[in-house]
Amino acid sequence: MRKFGIIGVGHVGVTIAYTLVTKGIADELVLIDSNEKKAVAEQLDLEDCQARLDTTTHIKVQDYQKLADADILFITSGNIGSLQHNDGNRWAEFEYTRDIVKDIAPKIAQSGFHGVLIDTMNPCDAIAHYLQRTAGVETSKCMATGTFLDTARMQRVVAEQFGVNYKNVSGYVMGEHGESQFVAWSTVRVNNHPLVDFAKANGKKLDYDALEEEIRKGGWAVFSGKGYTSFGIATCAIKLAQAVLSDAQLECPVSSYNSKYDTYLGQPAVVGKNGIEYVNEVKLTDAEEAKLANSANTIKEKFATM
Repeated sequence: MRKFGIIGVGHVGVTIAYTLVTKGIADELVLIDSNEKKAVAEQLDLEDCQARLDTTTHIKVQDYQKLADADILFITSGNIGSLQHNDGNRWAEFEYTRDIVKDIAPKIAQSGFHGVLIDTMNPCDAIAHYLQRTAGVETSKCMATGTFLDTARMQRVVAEQFGVNYKNVSGYVMGEHGESQFVAWSTVRVNNHPLVDFAKANGKKLDYDALEEEIRKGGWAVFSGKGYTSFGIATCAIKLAQAVLSDAQLECPVSSYNSKYDTYLGQPAVVGKNGIEYVNEVKLTDAEEAKLANSANTIKEKFATM
């Protein structure tokens, strides 16, 4: 039985739930929200659609004890208002989301949950670290979507620049899921050619600063246009969950614990049945190493002030 839990059924949480149910990924699903009426409403709406689906998902609500044997627990709570009033600054959510973790972490621990935690809350690197510590789980069992989403945005921007398919662009955005993130351009390849070589062969000039700015602001463009982000982040969360369930050994940039800097940050890692199987060390340029250190220190400094 493939069992999932979701704490927080706002835009991201309900998109994850809808995907799990309509794609037949979940056999069992537990929905928990501070607004019980909302949780029940989403349960009923998802159950209404199942007569037209080829699969069945058993859905329960508002019961932490049902999480004891869940494989994956998504933590998706947040405060859209704090982002709207702070120009998309993810750190504006920290005080709010930290208080959520203070409330839910003991309940998660008491439930007996021993699966893998996947966090989408902002600021996700700091919150994942705080959640891991507060819930008392191993670092390998707690991850955040982090720069997995930012890397997808990089793939889109680069693909559109060169007229290729998004999937034919590889590489990493690393560091904070926020302003100090950076594209490790030395890792980026297009159609399996180093970006510099591909650009030269196609007579294209590279403006790294312009590309990086477009990537960094991609989330804010979505948020300011529709009032929230949901599809991209939910897809990343589902992809990570499926990698755990199938022991896919998926190599991807994900927010995980970095022992060198003693913080969570976006970095290449391998995801499998145990969560973060290992961090995949990749060779960076000296300038990229400096940016990674700066991003790690930014996360730690901000985390320490809250």
